Amino acid sequence: MKAIELIAEAVSAGARRFKACEALEITLRTLQRWEKPGGLQDSRKGAVKEPVNKLSREERQEIIEVCNRPEYASLPASQIVPAMADKGEYVASESTFYRVLREEDQVNHRGRASAPKNVKKPAGCKATGPNQVWSWDITYLSTTIKGVFFYLYLIMDIYSRKIVGWEIHENESSAHAAVLFQKAHFSEGIAGEEIILHSDNGSPMKGASMLGMLQKLGVVPSFSRPSVSNDNPFSESLFRTMKYRPEYPAKPFDTVSKAREWVLRFARWYNHEHRHSALKFVTPNERHTGADKAVMASRKAVYKEAKARHPERWSRDARNWDLPGEVWLNPPGGKNTASGKVTTKAA
Repeated sequence: MKAIELIAEAVSAGARRFKACEALEITLRTLQRWEKPGGLQDSRKGAVKEPVNKLSREERQEIIEVCNRPEYASLPASQIVPAMADKGEYVASESTFYRVLREEDQVNHRGRASAPKNVKKPAGCKATGPNQVWSWDITYLSTTIKGVFFYLYLIMDIYSRKIVGWEIHENESSAHAAVLFQKAHFSEGIAGEEIILHSDNGSPMKGASMLGMLQKLGVVPSFSRPSVSNDNPFSESLFRTMKYRPEYPAKPFDTVSKAREWVLRFARWYNHEHRHSALKFVTPNERHTGADKAVMASRKAVYKEAKARHPERWSRDARNWDLPGEVWLNPPGGKNTASGKVTTKAA
């Protein structure tokens, strides 16, 4: 090291060692440490050191050549290493294989299967009133014939949770879906108004008949990611509510007419009698028509009067009966919420 040589020359010329060190702006202790065997290595914490087990350039090249052999070209490193071991060969561990391949940009999907894709979450939809965002899906209804099902097509409003349309058919069809949506659109009287319809990626949802109908009515379609049920939680939760009702038939349906009769009773109960937990226990129809405001005002009056009679029994303010002003479906960077509050039960 040049500094050690300069100090040695100065000392041989008659200078004091500590003075020579001061001239180079180092301490005598630092010089003594440098003069020890191995003292010139950087021993500071976090210092960049050359790993003793680092692969040489030749070893790295061997790994790359092995992976590109015809017999290994379509195999991952997790299979290449054991295959080589069976032949009595060892080059490096699997993790080393992967590390070298990543550094050489050779970690690619191998084989004939399509590489996995990162599909973006669908854009969030916000509803601040009824008939702004609808969600729809299809669920199976078991029949007495094994392997044969009836198909319940159901559309709901995410703001009010009201079932705005449903039909049961013996098969899945984009044409059936288009007719159902046209009926629901007409019955709600929303011609000319902007509305978003969210669904999953099934063929009835993305078929030509359904998409053509949406375009005709000026409806904006929204779709879940493939095989991700959480992107359509309102419909999924409604189906769960339906099938876990005590009145849900214990035995499969004999005919499609019986299935329609049962779902008709359920839809009437759900819309007009079911006090929805996510709606502060008003019915979907009350929320949909705006009658919920009078219901909530009445509840507030009841609680205010009860607190006035016995204020000593109330350690906090009366129960909050204000309904959320907005409902989100797939909000950006969060869970499905209602006015900022995470709803654990959508139906």
